Amino acid sequence: MAAQENLRDVRNIGIMAHIDAGKTTTTERILFYTGKSYKLGEVHDGNAVMDWMEQEQERGITITSAATTCTWKDKQINIIDTPGHVDFTVEVERCLRVLDGVIAVFCAVGGVEPQSETVWRQADRYKIPRIAFINKMDRIGANFERCIQMMEDKFDANPVAIQIPVGKEAEFGGVIDIIGEKMLIFNEQSLGQEYEAVEIPAEYEEEFAAARMVLLEKLADFDEELMEKYLDDTQVSATEIYSALRKSTLALDVVPVLCGSAFKNKGIQPLLDAVVNFLPSPLDVPPVEGEDNNQQVVTRKTSANEKLCGLVFKLMSDSFVENLAFIRVYSGVLKVGDKVFNPIKKKQEKIAKILRMHANKREEVKEVVAGDIAAIVGLKFTTTGDTLCEAGDFIVLDSMEFPEPVIGVAIEPKSKADEKKLNETLAKIALEDPSFTISTNGDTGQTIISGMGELHLEIIVDRLINDFNVAANIGKPQVAYKETITAAAVAEGKFDQQTGAKGQYGHVEIKIEPLNRGAGFEFVSEVKDELIPRMFLGAIEKGIKDSLDSGPLIGYPLTDVKVSLIGGSYHEEESTEMAFGVASSMALRRVANEAKPMLLEPLMDLEVITPEEYLGDVMSDLNSKRAKIAGVEAVSDRQIVNAHVPLSEMFGYSTSLRSATQGRANFTMQFLEYDIVPAAKAEAIIKKIRGI
Repeated sequence: MAAQENLRDVRNIGIMAHIDAGKTTTTERILFYTGKSYKLGEVHDGNAVMDWMEQEQERGITITSAATTCTWKDKQINIIDTPGHVDFTVEVERCLRVLDGVIAVFCAVGGVEPQSETVWRQADRYKIPRIAFINKMDRIGANFERCIQMMEDKFDANPVAIQIPVGKEAEFGGVIDIIGEKMLIFNEQSLGQEYEAVEIPAEYEEEFAAARMVLLEKLADFDEELMEKYLDDTQVSATEIYSALRKSTLALDVVPVLCGSAFKNKGIQPLLDAVVNFLPSPLDVPPVEGEDNNQQVVTRKTSANEKLCGLVFKLMSDSFVENLAFIRVYSGVLKVGDKVFNPIKKKQEKIAKILRMHANKREEVKEVVAGDIAAIVGLKFTTTGDTLCEAGDFIVLDSMEFPEPVIGVAIEPKSKADEKKLNETLAKIALEDPSFTISTNGDTGQTIISGMGELHLEIIVDRLINDFNVAANIGKPQVAYKETITAAAVAEGKFDQQTGAKGQYGHVEIKIEPLNRGAGFEFVSEVKDELIPRMFLGAIEKGIKDSLDSGPLIGYPLTDVKVSLIGGSYHEEESTEMAFGVASSMALRRVANEAKPMLLEPLMDLEVITPEEYLGDVMSDLNSKRAKIAGVEAVSDRQIVNAHVPLSEMFGYSTSLRSATQGRANFTMQFLEYDIVPAAKAEAIIKKIRGI
């Protein structure tokens, strides 16, 4: 357990990458070499410690982030292994929100791939120091220099190699430590547990000298003492390099780059050394900022002596306890039996148990202190992104923003008896996963579950049926369309109802205009108080907002609109908030019909990697799917096609791509933006949905 005096010896880190770059295998090696595991788990055998869910073992991918703790050179390392598939970007987002440092894993063959770009940008947003590990150096096509160049080009980052590989592809034998000036050879008989540092062979002297020069040049830009020594051609010690590199990494000026092959047990111990040497402890991170109940900024230092402040970043349903809430404690001490306050829900919570997690195993502890990550049991009101603080205190930390779902399926219970269980289970999953939503179609009464992609929904349905034993029928995937307007229009709404002694009166005139794509909704009032008193403006805005849930074409949400209140009237005695809410709703429905409504569809950013001989087939298939080709790039014997393509055209694409390329091509796609559907296509969609 981390106490205040040894917080310098704690590292809260995540491992992030594109799918199949080797994150989970790297984590498994870390657990093995730190003594946390006694055998090597393999993703392809379905026995990786961190991929503990049945759905993960079947598919060989990480779906949920797993947390664990291990020790290396007397330092406590709390690790979160995050998913790489684009459908589970939210898992990465909420973990990065609470981590201090990150290992970014790259495939030596694929280099910087689309999802590694996404997670890198997320880490940029949270200003997280990181080190890079170029994995799979033993694979055919591995290219260490190309990966570093791609990091510079695609991330605008400043990667600096602190190792160079000895050999590559099948000849990959070890690494040269540029700072320690030694070659590290890993013993394959001991599964890489033993390795020796030997003198650098003569044939590598020139490459080593050039790499060391580059390292010193880059560090000299950020460290004056080192710059003076470098310019004077004075010998720079390893200690001085470590110090300058740590300082520059923490300041986000450079990214130290290491290499290896996790699967072949090469390069993991130096990676652990780099975590300890270059990534921050909780004391290196700036004090956390939040707002008090007057919206004033307040800070909490990483100290057990401060008031308690923590962020719940993930909820998880568990078969042993009702709900596990993962928390990062930023300040103070959290003890079993404590009563804490949730300032967002304005509720008091009691801490029943505190657990130290190791994937899906757990160890009970009595308390956690500032800098710790743990799971707590007993929370009744808290959800993802909520702050917990001391009773009597008030601080709200920045919450997390989650993307809107782009795909949905209809779901219904197989029998009346299953209805209650289905609803309860869906609510439980929605609590766990902020990117999963449940809604009811107003016309058909169907329950629609929505998520980030086909795989996301497939996993949820799998869990419903196999983990929670819910019998349900599932419909075909449906695209989450939206609606917008393309012209300005004006309309009024009047609600004048005389019932009994007192009537209800509300009268508004509104103007609607289109906004830029992705702008959402904006409301402004241009009327004077004597026309409509300020006290009714909240009800008017709410009435308009509520009506945006159902657009004029086929009832999809209306977005990217600005609504201005430009006129109206009120009665001193009969006007009520309810009347103005109804009048606003009536006005919006009228005005939206007159503002040339259009259908919007989600566009996906697609990357297809294909052997050159199938490029023509891939391109013609994409053209038939209304794709806009953004670029084609040749990398060795493969072609990388980037395109923007409507999600509605991409159902079952993996099957058609496999058959067109004899299974030799693969693709990744992620949500890009909403765009207007061409008129003829929109008409067909509207007719189909209306059942015409």
